[in-house]
Amino acid sequence: MITVCIIEDIKEIQHGLQSIIESDNRFSLLKCFDNAEDAIIELPQLQPDVVITDINLPQKSGIDCIIQVKSQQEEMQFIMFTIYEDNDQVFEALKAGANGYILKNTSPEKIIESLIELHEGGSPMSPKIARKVLSSFNIKNTTNDLISKREQEVLELLSKGYLYKEIADKLNITLSTVKRHLNHIYQKLQVQNKTEAINKMYGR
Repeated sequence: MITVCIIEDIKEIQHGLQSIIESDNRFSLLKCFDNAEDAIIELPQLQPDVVITDINLPQKSGIDCIIQVKSQQEEMQFIMFTIYEDNDQVFEALKAGANGYILKNTSPEKIIESLIELHEGGSPMSPKIARKVLSSFNIKNTTNDLISKREQEVLELLSKGYLYKEIADKLNITLSTVKRHLNHIYQKLQVQNKTEAINKMYGR
């Protein structure tokens, strides 16, 4: 069961998201917020697996919320829910610690798919934003140079069919660290899932 919180100030959109989450038995909706201030206080207590947040909120923004909550809860996964596909705000959100984003005109099926992908270690985002993230790395633009030694180890084990838990045990790291490495890999390689990452890295 994937636990979810929503931060969205427009009630119609909030209720729409709520309906999508509650219609799928793989998810449990813990709470909806209509501002960042309340979410910042309550999210550390609620401990959701995934937080869906708008960027533009009445006072503090979704980006402010991520920065404050992530400083205490590094493993909490945030996905932005925005009307903008190629927007500097989205990129700023990703730099602040968001793990991906979905557009407000996304179909319910794709929203569910993106949330599951995020929970499994993916970073759902458009190629345009992925390229912006990539260009922020001041490193050579070749695949092997982009990926750190530990990230290469994680991806190699993944390509051999190891599960996330098995990779964590084999490399003597936590499951959340494995997922964090995968997030970085997906962003650097401009891919959205493990299959694309393996194909790009190993030319399969």
